[in-house]
Amino acid sequence: MKSAVEKLNPTRVKLEVEVPLEELKPEIDKAYKSIATQIQVPGFRKGKVPSRLIDQRVGRGYVIETAINEGLNGYFQQAVVENELVPLSRPEVEISELPDPEKNEGSLKFHAELDVRPTIELPDYKGLDIEVDAAETSDDDVQTQLDELRGRFGTLKAVERPTVDGDYITIDLAASVEDEEVDSATGLSYLVGSGTMLDGLDEAVIGLSADEDATFTTALVGGEHAGKDATVKVKVTAVKERELPEANDDFAQLASEFDTMDELMEDLKRVANESKVTEQGVQARDKVMDRLVELVEVPVPESVIEQQVASHFGDHGDHSHDQEDDHDTPEHRAEVRENTERAFRNEIILDAIADKEEIGVEQAELIEYIVQASQQYGLDPNQFAQMLDQQGQVSMMVGEVRRRKALAHVLELAAVKDSEGNEVDLSSFVRPGGELEEADDDAAAVSEDAAEGEATEEETEAKA
Repeated sequence: MKSAVEKLNPTRVKLEVEVPLEELKPEIDKAYKSIATQIQVPGFRKGKVPSRLIDQRVGRGYVIETAINEGLNGYFQQAVVENELVPLSRPEVEISELPDPEKNEGSLKFHAELDVRPTIELPDYKGLDIEVDAAETSDDDVQTQLDELRGRFGTLKAVERPTVDGDYITIDLAASVEDEEVDSATGLSYLVGSGTMLDGLDEAVIGLSADEDATFTTALVGGEHAGKDATVKVKVTAVKERELPEANDDFAQLASEFDTMDELMEDLKRVANESKVTEQGVQARDKVMDRLVELVEVPVPESVIEQQVASHFGDHGDHSHDQEDDHDTPEHRAEVRENTERAFRNEIILDAIADKEEIGVEQAELIEYIVQASQQYGLDPNQFAQMLDQQGQVSMMVGEVRRRKALAHVLELAAVKDSEGNEVDLSSFVRPGGELEEADDDAAAVSEDAAEGEATEEETEAKA
């Protein structure tokens, strides 16, 4: 088999493939066996019909056509490997020549156009100068840590006063659309200011005491009336405030391993300092990725980006419903496109660095990442791993871990200083194994549709 590549642009190629009739023979033999099980000839058992009789019944041309259809994807994949291409889209295949079944000579010739992963030239990424904000832990930072800890051990106390931001209230709700009640609920608990229920609820309840009510208008977000404006009546049935325990030695013994409040405060200061280092690490990581994107020119395949944007909005480029869907607006589409292009560039750059540095992924690293990801989705790690395996996305996870390690490697090599000129030690942020301390969904985001767009046997189609 012979193959050649013509580069149409930095991300799209035309693959020319020629397969001599002799190399088609294994597929032709398979075709004869397959056809023999589908036809019946008197005097011969099913599946035992000789090739010459099959030629008489269905024609040698049909046999070769069957062989080509069955073997085309294999020839395409072989050409992809030989030419070191990484497909990003479904190939558009066209057969230009068929072997002559009568003369038993000739070749199969076809060409395929497809988007491929671009090759890039990496700059010197060692020792990038990065500046982050100075990390100064203030008394307020330590007090915030203490208040959060006290909040975990706080108790709710009923109060007889109007509702204020931060109160815990019990409410009854009734929603109506065009004077018809469409939903209601009683005895709901709500933290005022959290914004976890309906738009406009916080403004409506602030100032209400127990047994007082108010009415407001909001857009429903679920159910058969989703998107419609509803008139909502809210009644406050109880107002409670969180009462925090006194910060003393008894509290230190209750809430921690320490015996005194002084010891607990010292530890909270340490936690606050670590939090500041983590903030610096996140800022440095993002700035390193920004710098890499500035330094490297990454061509972006338009069709792949279009496909991912369309997939995000659940359409195929038809924007006729934009006027009815606040989610699908030109501004939002532009934002999604920008994020998708950025994620693609990040992936290409980090993959190239991982290749250059020969970065691999250990099984323990993959398991740890899957556990982290399962927690984000609220799933059992084993259940999440099985789902990934069934969907064939384990390799995608391996790629994500590998890219995170590549970014951590560049961050390790960077010269990081704070805004006051002090050197910043991020060794606690970058793990010894070359992993970032925290999972990142943006800096090393995977172009999922591109990853899933690699050609498969079912996707390789031909038109004669």
